[in-house]
Amino acid sequence: MKLIIGLGNPEAKYFKNRHNVGYIFIDELLKNKKPGIVAKKTNVFMNESGSAVKNFVDKYKVSFNDLYIVHDDLDMPLGQFKIQKGVGPKLHYGIASINERLRSKDYWRIRIGVDSRDKENRTEGEKYVLEDFSSDEEKILLETISKAIKKFFFQSKNG
Repeated sequence: MKLIIGLGNPEAKYFKNRHNVGYIFIDELLKNKKPGIVAKKTNVFMNESGSAVKNFVDKYKVSFNDLYIVHDDLDMPLGQFKIQKGVGPKLHYGIASINERLRSKDYWRIRIGVDSRDKENRTEGEKYVLEDFSSDEEKILLETISKAIKKFFFQSKNG
C-alpha cells in the first residue's frame, strides 16, 4: 500500500491558492483512484502538517518508503514537477513540520512547481503562495498534475 498525502490549508478561501496544490492533486487523483493507494488531505493548516501526516502514518502503518507527500514548490516554475525521496524545497514550513514530527526526511515528495512570478517585480514568497492561480495558470497546473499522477503510478510499480 502507498499512502499519498496532499498538503494545503483547510478553509474554503484557500482552495485555489498555490499553497493548496497538494489538495488539488488529491482531488485529481481520486477521479481515477487505483487499488493499493490511500489518498488523504491534511485537515490542518500548512505549517502544522506534521501532526496530520504523523497521524496518517501511524493509522495506516506505512513505511517511509511508501509515504508520498504532495506539496507546492516555489523553487520550481509552474509547469514542472519532481518526484524525489528525501529532497525538498529550500524553505517550506509544511515540510519542516513533517520532518520534525516524523524525525526523518526519508520519505517521497511530489513537488509541484508553482512559481510564475514576474522576475522584475517578484511578490514575496509567503504572500505569493496564498494567492489564487489565474485561470491560465490553473490550466497549466492541471496538465502538470496529470503528468505527475501518470509518473507516480509508473514509479510506484517500479520502485
